[in-house]
This record gives sequence, C-alpha cells and structure tokens, in this order.
Amino acid sequence: MQISVVSLFPEMVSAIADFGIVGRAVERGLVSLDFENPRDHTNDAHRTVDDRPYGGGPGMVMKFEPLAKALQASRARLPERSRVVYLSPQGAVFDQSVAERYAELPGLVLLAGRYEGVDERLIEAQVDEELSLGDFVLSGGEVAAMAVIDAIVRLLPGALGDEESAQQDSFAGGLLDFPHYTRPEVIDGRSVPEVLVSGDHAKIARWRQKQALGRSYLRRPDLVDKLELDDEQRKLLDEFLKEQRT
Repeated sequence: MQISVVSLFPEMVSAIADFGIVGRAVERGLVSLDFENPRDHTNDAHRTVDDRPYGGGPGMVMKFEPLAKALQASRARLPERSRVVYLSPQGAVFDQSVAERYAELPGLVLLAGRYEGVDERLIEAQVDEELSLGDFVLSGGEVAAMAVIDAIVRLLPGALGDEESAQQDSFAGGLLDFPHYTRPEVIDGRSVPEVLVSGDHAKIARWRQKQALGRSYLRRPDLVDKLELDDEQRKLLDEFLKEQRT
C-alpha cells in the first residue's frame, strides 16, 4: 500500500516510520510513506500558505492553490482507486470499520490541515471524504494522520507477528477487548482468573467472549446496541452481569 501525507510539518508525521509495527512494515515493503509540503508549491518569498478568511473572524485559512498542487503531486505518485482524505473535525468519525476499508485500498492521500481549516473549494474539488478522530480539536491534522496510518498498517497482511492479533484486537468484532494477564500468576494478592490457567481452551474462549461482551456493555453500551446478539452472546452477557452483582 502507498500512503502520501500532505502536511506543513512532514517531519512530524514521518517519525511514525521509524518505530514499531509501522516501521517494520515499511522495512518489509508492505507500505510506503511519502510526504508533500504545500510550502513547496508557493511562488512568493515567504512561501505563504494561508490568508485571512472572507467575512472576517479569527485565525487564518489555508489557501487553495498550494494545497491543490500538493494534492495533485501526491495523487500522481499513487495508483488508481486511491482516495484523498481530509482530516477535519467536520468529518465522519474514524473507527475500525473505516480502517479496514482503507486497508483494502491501493493508495491513500491524507491531508493534514492547520489554522482554521482549508478553503472549502479545495474540499469540493479535490477531497473524496473528510475524517475526524472524535469530538475534540487538535492543533493540526498531523497527529490524526499518524493515528490513521497506524490503524491501517496493522491490518496489512504480514504487518503483525501473529496474524490473529488484528482479528482479536478491540473493535475487530465490534466489541472491546477482553482482559489480558501475564506472569507472575499472583501480584499483590491479585490472582490471574482460574480459567486462564486451566488449560481448557474452550472454557478460555467462552470466558474471553463473556468478558468482551460485559466490558463493552458497561463501558461502551453503544457498541453492544449496534450488534445483533445471538442467544449464546445474550446468555454470556447475562452471566457476566449476574457475576458483577454478586
């Protein structure tokens, strides 16, 4: 997969290629990252990329022309069916299903905005969709771009040491993840749940599913509301809630 990031601070985003899963995926050739700075597409001595908003108001707005040229340069390096995504508080909320959809693409351009945003005509002319990390405001889209890249890359075949890891991540099945434990077996009087040291894989799988359902119900009931639980899942959730009351 090819990912191109359009940003005024490409060095900020490029750091993600030096560490962890993304770094290893880059080394293995599973993903390529490149960057385009809109300042490189300006014609004045100050390399101006922003201007005052029409209609007045605080802050500055990123100009159409430098961004349009930067996006065009990025798109020219990517294969067909690549999409341009503007990271914006006005966008649809990014979630695991979006990450999975993007991971199927041959290429992706991520536009990291700054200031009060970008000229709306750029979105109309060059952007395929807008995307938000959530209902809060960042200083720019670079952090959001890094989050999107990380979420996508871990889904690419060969990116993880164990292919089942991505399948069992939080949200992969629409639920939060179950609790995890490692050695030692007892810490400060707190023991690992007995089922996890039983060696009974069927019981362990059932316990993990129950915990995932219960955690999601208590912490993110909206996730459970989106699912159509089957009879076994309802039974497990009922068991979990009864155990919580005892």
